[in-house]
Amino acid sequence: MGYNSPCVSPLLQEVYLRAGVENKRAVKSMMLPAPGGVLLDVGCADGSDAVALASAVRATTIVGLELADHFVEQGRGRGIDVHQVDISGPWPVADGSVDALHSNQVIEHLSQTDHFMREIRRVLKPGGYAVVSTNNLASWHNIVALLVGLQPLPCHVSDEAVVGNPLALEETRYGPQIHRHLRIFTGRALADLARAHGLAVDDSIGSGYYPLSGHAARLMARIDPTHAVYLVQRYRIASADATAPAGAQRTPASTAPGPAPPGRP
Repeated sequence: MGYNSPCVSPLLQEVYLRAGVENKRAVKSMMLPAPGGVLLDVGCADGSDAVALASAVRATTIVGLELADHFVEQGRGRGIDVHQVDISGPWPVADGSVDALHSNQVIEHLSQTDHFMREIRRVLKPGGYAVVSTNNLASWHNIVALLVGLQPLPCHVSDEAVVGNPLALEETRYGPQIHRHLRIFTGRALADLARAHGLAVDDSIGSGYYPLSGHAARLMARIDPTHAVYLVQRYRIASADATAPAGAQRTPASTAPGPAPPGRP
């Protein structure tokens, strides 16, 4: 994804980009070790994040779901078993086969969000987990936009034009079959949707805090996650706490020791 907006200063664009980098760091901090397991990346893009996360959690099998042709080719080039599929339909993944699931900045592009959560519940192993991240509707920059009569930045109203807010960044298109943002969540709504489909919220944090960046943004997102730029939530199967009570206390993958899987950087 790239940005190209003549209405936004380079400084503001840098703030946007740094928030995205910080969000990836936050997502990684929520991933738990899954040594020898299967990592599924839903909306894997070019596969670079999936490879890095598989190394961090020590998974040995990486499966990706992706629709865009160029991303599918790039992911397969990185050794990922990428299935080219519209994730609004059935996922070509066996029931109870996934140890760790990752999906970052994907659910907001879908209209079938109930199906998304049901499929997560279906493919997770007992004791497995999913980390999902998306834009936060309750972020302060969205609240301020509404107060002054502007469209909140992540709330798109067109697949063809960037309208409603002069500070919006024009994103490079993913592909003709992929929508811009369709559904934007608050933290409460995202957690409630997961629970409605048999998932328990294992942990929930925020990341990014406009207009701050760096350590200041990280601190404020920790103090006030309700109004952070991004939501990051981790789920387990709601009944799985009885089968893997110790799993919730495992060390985050970002600090887990151990070598990377064979053939991974």
